[in-house]
Amino acid sequence: MKAMRILVVDDSAYNRRTISDMLTSIPGVEVVGKAGDGDEALRLVAELSPDLITLDLEMPRMDGFTFLRLLMARRPTPVVVVSGYSAKENVFRALELGAIDFIAKPSRTVASDLSSISEQLSNMVQVIRQLAPPGLDPGRRISPVRGSEQTGTHRIEQARESSDAKKVILLGSSTGGPTALIEIFRRISTLQACGVVVAQHMPERFTKTFADRLDRIGGLRVFEASGTHRVEPGVAWVCPGGRCIELSHERGQGLVVKVVMPDANDRYIPSVDRLFASAANVNNTKLIGAVLTGMGDDGAKGVVALKKAGGLILAESPETAVIYGMPGAAVRTGLVDHHLPLRTLGDKLAELAT
Repeated sequence: MKAMRILVVDDSAYNRRTISDMLTSIPGVEVVGKAGDGDEALRLVAELSPDLITLDLEMPRMDGFTFLRLLMARRPTPVVVVSGYSAKENVFRALELGAIDFIAKPSRTVASDLSSISEQLSNMVQVIRQLAPPGLDPGRRISPVRGSEQTGTHRIEQARESSDAKKVILLGSSTGGPTALIEIFRRISTLQACGVVVAQHMPERFTKTFADRLDRIGGLRVFEASGTHRVEPGVAWVCPGGRCIELSHERGQGLVVKVVMPDANDRYIPSVDRLFASAANVNNTKLIGAVLTGMGDDGAKGVVALKKAGGLILAESPETAVIYGMPGAAVRTGLVDHHLPLRTLGDKLAELAT
């Protein structure tokens, strides 16, 4: 197998060395260069033509954001952001600029963090191997989201005044999902007749920031779920990282989403299968499930259950999916009603939920 050539970009010599050491321990990986800022990284990209770039965001001279803009304009290349938890908002800005995914930056002092990061890096290498050269299509990038003057606290109080949603959109995604979901939420931002529930594979502590970012798109009110919440028109709930989310009818509360602990049957967390399968037990509600970009097959079993319950199923097509694993698995069930590129899929969701 041809070695995957990786460029490591980080202003910290310690981080460059640590990340490089972890990458070179992965079979079939070659670290071809290291850069301490975006300017040096652009020069090395032109010289070395790497297959993958790991990127720090806060760097001197040229930061990660400027580097991403120039890279995607000149030579689109898969980029994985390696960032600390303190820069959660910056992570999602980088994803909108074209980065594929992110992992938490390794700690200098906590050895267990290094082991976890090494596994994530190895998994990401496997993901990138599935991407057809020359990598990402820059035409799929989207512009920054709009701001909102309303705060989450004010908007959640407004949500409690509404009645149960009679239609619910269920969205499942993994690698490439944050950017895809931002595009979807733009397309369905005018919907006020249905509720939305999101299961996105994402680490803990990032989902709250991501929900806030979706909320600022406008239209739908978006929150990170934290317990049991009514599913109401015009409101979206994002499953917190490290947990799963289910849809159910509760006596005295109506249609609700519940945050639950993962169990031994959940191969992925948050589990799209678990969300879809729980929704299949809900009556008197129009259910629309959509499987977006992601590695693996999470959602395929849930698609079977949801379809048997009368739900409509959509899947993202390969021309826009960063990784076609999850939507491809859904399509192979033979139960997908609409197999569409991302923007068309978003428009179709808006049409079906109107």
